[in-house]
Amino acid sequence: MELRWLHAGDVDAVVGAGHLFDDDATREWAERFLDEPTHHLCIAYVDGEPAGFVSGMEMTHPDKGTEMFLYELGVDERHQGQGIATALIETLADLAAGRGCYGMWVLTDDDNAAAMSAYTRAGARNPTPQTMLEWTFN
Repeated sequence: MELRWLHAGDVDAVVGAGHLFDDDATREWAERFLDEPTHHLCIAYVDGEPAGFVSGMEMTHPDKGTEMFLYELGVDERHQGQGIATALIETLADLAAGRGCYGMWVLTDDDNAAAMSAYTRAGARNPTPQTMLEWTFN
């Protein structure tokens, strides 16, 4: 397995890994994401093919400093159970620590057994129950 961080100009690699995302990645949105210096995307390759990814975004607040939000994690079904998710989470955590983040966080559903397993294997803990509220805009 090879882990590769993508940067501005790697739009083709994002689009080429489109099967890993919930929906089709567009060139415009991929370019916008990659152009942000505090947005991070790592793709795991197995035998030269995209097998998984993790994305994160640094968030800074005046009284808290900077933390990493693990935005999304995905592993192709054919490659699940091989440690790819754990490796991706750990590499994002390493990047966050190296960039001076004081921590990293993620949201997932309690009944998402695969996600809960991957995050806890990579060292995450659930300190308190949370409720997520959302706004949806057109």
